[in-house]
Amino acid sequence: MIDKLAFTEKVFEEIHKLENAVKLYEGMTQAVAPDDAIGRVSRMDAINNKSVNDAALFEAKKRLQQLSYVLDRLNDSDFGICVKCKKPIPEGRLLIRPESRLCVQCAR
Repeated sequence: MIDKLAFTEKVFEEIHKLENAVKLYEGMTQAVAPDDAIGRVSRMDAINNKSVNDAALFEAKKRLQQLSYVLDRLNDSDFGICVKCKKPIPEGRLLIRPESRLCVQCAR
């Protein structure tokens, strides 16, 4: 059985990292204003970089939401149980991806 105190600390660490990443990405996803000082290629690079950062921001927010859900469910009787096969999710998987709701076999 997983040590819930250590697990909770790990989840809070991940949440803290993600909150910092979200702030960083939000700063990097500002609109690319048309600017006469930069060339067309540089503007296209800026737009492309914004798209990449938008995707990273979306993923960080999504994972942040999933980790918050994990904290809410941590004391539920079915926490750590695969939602598909109803077998326990291995502790190693939960430590790597706390938001996992499927065991390795069912996730394939």
